[in-house]
Amino acid sequence: MAEEYKKDLREKMVSFTKQKEEEFAKKQQEFLVQQKQQEATFEQQQKQQALAYEQKLAEEKKQLQSTLEESLRKSISIDFENKLQMLDNAQKENEEKLRLARAKELDFLKKEQAMKDKEAELELQLQRKLQEQRAEMTEQIRKQEAEKNNIKDTEHQLRVKELEKQLDDQKKLAEEMKRKAEQGSMQLQGEVQELILEELLRNAFPFDLITEVGKGVRGADCVHHIRNQFGQDCGKIIYESKRTKDFSMEWIEKLKKDMRSMGVDVAVIVTQCYPKGMDCFGERDGVWICSFDEVKAVSYILRDGIVKLFSASKSQENRGDKMHMLYDYLTSNEFSEQWKAIREGFMSMKLSIQRERDAMEKLWKAREKQLEKVMLNAAHIRGSIEGIAGTDSIQLSLTDDDDPLLLD
Repeated sequence: MAEEYKKDLREKMVSFTKQKEEEFAKKQQEFLVQQKQQEATFEQQQKQQALAYEQKLAEEKKQLQSTLEESLRKSISIDFENKLQMLDNAQKENEEKLRLARAKELDFLKKEQAMKDKEAELELQLQRKLQEQRAEMTEQIRKQEAEKNNIKDTEHQLRVKELEKQLDDQKKLAEEMKRKAEQGSMQLQGEVQELILEELLRNAFPFDLITEVGKGVRGADCVHHIRNQFGQDCGKIIYESKRTKDFSMEWIEKLKKDMRSMGVDVAVIVTQCYPKGMDCFGERDGVWICSFDEVKAVSYILRDGIVKLFSASKSQENRGDKMHMLYDYLTSNEFSEQWKAIREGFMSMKLSIQRERDAMEKLWKAREKQLEKVMLNAAHIRGSIEGIAGTDSIQLSLTDDDDPLLLD
């Protein structure tokens, strides 16, 4: 009996559950139908309200336009009347001013003509008086000159003889002084050129040593001691300065002897005239020859060659020992640790730059989203305002690509 009772209860429970589910599904279907009906009714009400709002907005817009047109007509008519009145008044004032100006001009012309007449009369009288005084002065001067000429004839002849004698004496003295001056000027000119050459070399090469060879000492005029960027002596250049009209081949032989005795690398003759077969700077029998204008460029070229030759010779010294020392240094623990420190610093800087780049890109993305949000809301506001204003001149923009901001 218990089993039958349990079975009966289960059947009742299943049938009750099924009945409730059917009722729930039926109510849910009815609720969905009612919801759709309400949504349709709400949409229809919204459309009706929007249509009524648009009609009301159009009526208000027409009234506003008519009011603005009426006020604009009134203001334009008032402005036009005021301008006409002002133009009329200005025309009357101009006519009055023109009449007064013409009267003044006529009066001025009359006075000017009267002044011209008076000036012409005064000028005529003045010219007459000047002509009379000029004639009187001419006559007086002629009389005075005639008297002076009679007195000075004898004195003039004596004076001429004295001046001729003094002129002969002065010519002889001038020739003697010129001969003595030419002898001393050649030596002076040579010394001046030597000083200028030394000054030019000191200014061109401030870190080199330019020494002067004293007078009476055998050798060139000056010696150029060349030094590199480390202050090491790389070589010497001797300069011989000549300021004569003719070139002598003996200068070359003399300078070559000086070059051997002093143990220098290069010898240069600075002269005004070149030997036969040369029209610009060049080398002749182991000696460089150039003009004073070319000596700066020649010295640069020769100095650069000597410095490079010195560097090449130094690099060849102890070449094998240097290679072993370099190999030992590259394979040493000191070089390894230093390179590790450089690599660690490089990787640290690289990671720091990458972190900064990631942070900035994240910040830029956030700002882009904020900017898009602002632009979207601005576009919504602009659309709403244009929907209300219609074709009125109301324009809003946040960027230069859009139209400028205008509010009328």
